[in-house]
Amino acid sequence: MAGLIYLQHTFICSDEILIESWVENPYWQYFCGESHLQHKPPIDPSSLSRWRRRMGEEGVEWLLTATIEAAGKAQVVKPSSVEKLIVDTTVMEKAITFTTDGKLLECARKRLLRLAQRNGFELRQNYNRVAPRLAIQVGRYVHARQYKRMNGSLRKLRTLVGRVWRDVERHAQSLSYQKQVEILKELCLVRRLLDQKKNDRNKLYSVHAPEVECISKGKVRQRYEFGVKVSVASTLREGLAVGIRAMPGNPYDGHTLEEAIEQAEILSGTRAHTVFVDKGYRAARAAGVRVCMSGQRRGMTRRLKAELRRRSAIEPTIGHMKTDGGLGRNWLKGTLGDRLHAVLCGAGHNLRMILRKLRLLFALIFTGLLATRQRFNLKILPICQSNFAK
Repeated sequence: MAGLIYLQHTFICSDEILIESWVENPYWQYFCGESHLQHKPPIDPSSLSRWRRRMGEEGVEWLLTATIEAAGKAQVVKPSSVEKLIVDTTVMEKAITFTTDGKLLECARKRLLRLAQRNGFELRQNYNRVAPRLAIQVGRYVHARQYKRMNGSLRKLRTLVGRVWRDVERHAQSLSYQKQVEILKELCLVRRLLDQKKNDRNKLYSVHAPEVECISKGKVRQRYEFGVKVSVASTLREGLAVGIRAMPGNPYDGHTLEEAIEQAEILSGTRAHTVFVDKGYRAARAAGVRVCMSGQRRGMTRRLKAELRRRSAIEPTIGHMKTDGGLGRNWLKGTLGDRLHAVLCGAGHNLRMILRKLRLLFALIFTGLLATRQRFNLKILPICQSNFAK
């Protein structure tokens, strides 16, 4: 199971494609411990989600630790590289569509209808004809910049969802206690959506993923990102991920520094003595660690200035994690899924670095052997060249 999860986050496969590729690829089978070629899937794809929950955050951090140790044995990083780290934060977006009020209200109404159908009670009205039409009108009025009409359609749609909500609440009182508890969770979620205002801080941006947060990182191309903040710690020279963790609640970057350094120390076994950060970590301090910030001049030596110029090397590292490692979009459910996916993306990044180093090593060995053979043919045995080729 560990081998399958490693392969999934190294080559970015879904659960189904991972199992299908495993049957076709003998190298993947050997990596997972098989001694003979297998022609049948090892597990059902749905087992991967259950195994991820069983491992938990502690288990996937152990998988990340194994990749750090493997990188040291493969000489991808030096043992002293862990003493100098680059720490930065990014946003791991959730697999949701762009949130609008009309879309959220229509989704909440459909969830209430499915809830009533599962529990076997009939509602007075379901508004299956009127509500979708109002949701479409909201989008058209926004496109035409007719905001008064848009607000009017939104008020009507919110009224209809409130009627369905009250009808479901009345029917829930006649059910058993256990079913009432299950229904109450859905009702509280929809009630939170109905009561929220435009400028509320703790807004609901997705009905099926209520843990999603709206985070602004100051990007011109993408002003808002919907997901969770992730702290990444990598080595200064090589860019190996020695720590990565989801930070729910959108905390200030400086408040996450101590936790990021502590995680890197636990996973790598070495306490960093110098950390390089950007200006988002103003006034950040860590016990026993020197924090160097971009643009800092006071107390900087020539060597520290040269090393500080490499702080921006973590940006392409995060970019590769997002494009090649799946950090840009998280499909796992809940806050536990956020924590697991972030750590596993770091493990996949480390494995890709190790593979790149091994491929380069094999390419150099092959090139050297080819050059030696050509030199041997030309200078030592020019007569036996055809026999040597055979």
